[in-house]
Amino acid sequence: ENPAAADTAGISVAYQRYKAVLCGGVLCGFAGSYLSIAQSSGFVRDMTAGKGFIALAALVFAKWRPVPAMAACLLFGLLDAINIRLQGTPIPGIGILPVQLMQAVPYVLTVALLAGFIGRAVPPKAGGIPYVKEH
Repeated sequence: ENPAAADTAGISVAYQRYKAVLCGGVLCGFAGSYLSIAQSSGFVRDMTAGKGFIALAALVFAKWRPVPAMAACLLFGLLDAINIRLQGTPIPGIGILPVQLMQAVPYVLTVALLAGFIGRAVPPKAGGIPYVKEH
């Protein structure tokens, strides 16, 4: 929120930002290797299938706080698992739903959550702004 306050407290802002970028890069590397090795068994075009959009939506839905963002990601992961589980399974009173409808459920729910339930989500003030230490 306030890099000048952290700098005044003796915390190196540049070092903290480099650590955050490094941590994010490592986690993205793990995610990419999981997608290409475990889930798809090889690199294919559009293998993320909009997962970046859902991750960004989870971040906005959680209002840029880490624990709620993790909970939102788990919610979207649960919806994706339910999507996979219910494909081709008859639902009582409805029957078998089209696969395309089941695949669209996580994305439709993402848009519905962002459009109706989050209220005002304000990003961190110092996000994306370079910090120059005053002398």
